[in-house]
Amino acid sequence: MSHDAHPSSPESGTAAAPAASGARAAQLTDEAPAHSRSDDTVLFARLIAAREVRGELPLLGLAPAQLDALFARHFPWSTLHREATNAVLPPLLDAGHAGFVAALRTLLLEHAATQPLADDAYCVASIVAHACLRPDHLWRDLGLDGRDDVTRMLTRYFPSLIARNTEGLRWKKFLARELAYAQGTEPGPAPGCPACEDFGFCFADAAAKGATS
Repeated sequence: MSHDAHPSSPESGTAAAPAASGARAAQLTDEAPAHSRSDDTVLFARLIAAREVRGELPLLGLAPAQLDALFARHFPWSTLHREATNAVLPPLLDAGHAGFVAALRTLLLEHAATQPLADDAYCVASIVAHACLRPDHLWRDLGLDGRDDVTRMLTRYFPSLIARNTEGLRWKKFLARELAYAQGTEPGPAPGCPACEDFGFCFADAAAKGATS
């Protein structure tokens, strides 16, 4: 399956979820004054809406204060109930997953561009790192429309790291590889990769080993 193809079904929830996500993202941005509809605001509207419509805001991986500050920066006019925002707690992660998230976030931020706000870069790094724990292509786990959306987002926020993907690797595989290189370990899949439908394509050796073990 092409990594740029659209899914035949949503990553989770019902078939109505993508349409609901798009409507919620549009609501967040349409409420904004025209001069406030930056590319970053549109991106965060899409990232937030994809999780909010499924009741999965915790999967963004942002603490309540971080999510509240994000809304204050980009959606101060939002109709999202403040109680709902403040009630969000990131999911509890086991030690291995927590370590992966923290290390990948740190790596991304080491390559953060100077133009976007530092707080926005932190949020994107956290959202991406947590999405790498889930078992699908990164664009689906983020609720975006395809690989090109992920490429634009990562290039805007972490350009010097993303420029290293000269082989055109799928983004989860690339990020896991770069993290392994930074840590001096053998490259392998991101935590969510083994449950992906294309694990055998991206990691043929690991898949074959698992099948025979």
